Amino acid sequence: VRLAVLGARDVGKSAMIVRFLTKRFIGDYEPNTGNLYSRLVHLEGDRVAVQIQDTPGCIQVQEDCMQVLDSLSRCVKWAEGFLLVYSITDYSSYQSVRPLYQHIRKVHPDARTPIIIVGNKADLLHARQVEAKEGLQLASELGSLFLEISTSDDSQGVCDVFQYLCKEVSKVQHAGSTDRRRSSIIPRPKSPNMQDLKRRFKQALSSKVK
Repeated sequence: VRLAVLGARDVGKSAMIVRFLTKRFIGDYEPNTGNLYSRLVHLEGDRVAVQIQDTPGCIQVQEDCMQVLDSLSRCVKWAEGFLLVYSITDYSSYQSVRPLYQHIRKVHPDARTPIIIVGNKADLLHARQVEAKEGLQLASELGSLFLEISTSDDSQGVCDVFQYLCKEVSKVQHAGSTDRRRSSIIPRPKSPNMQDLKRRFKQALSSKVK
């Protein structure tokens, strides 16, 4: 299962990934250049190999975001499921979600590719700039799932987000493999005169018996 976590700078992408994989919360990270994490995780009784691509922060919307989107294209092509993360304390990070979503849909036009919008830092209510209803409205417009979490306070919430995304990717993988199997089975051509041939065969047999 190949996942990518995208969003603006300082929204807590690296902290979320590390929290999911190790259960530990680390508050400060150097601005990352795109680390790839690989782990075996338990998913509904199965051990699943999960790769999670962390990504550099997207330039804020008022600057040239398209340039950053182009640099993310390779990662977007590689991944099978996406978390789009913003901070509830940073309105501009919320604004960067829509262009990221649109970019993913250009690369993956199949609407089955799962994308979850995550409002992080839900513990910092005193500094809130983005209301929960705004996140919900955006997700509804884009046809995506929305969740608010606190990476620092709620390890289980972070795990739930990643596990749900893993499940959704697994469903798409399973559906894709079924489609491929179906298309690889060449149907046996049916003769339009099959009934006629059977009748003749029976006649030939009965005449031999006589």
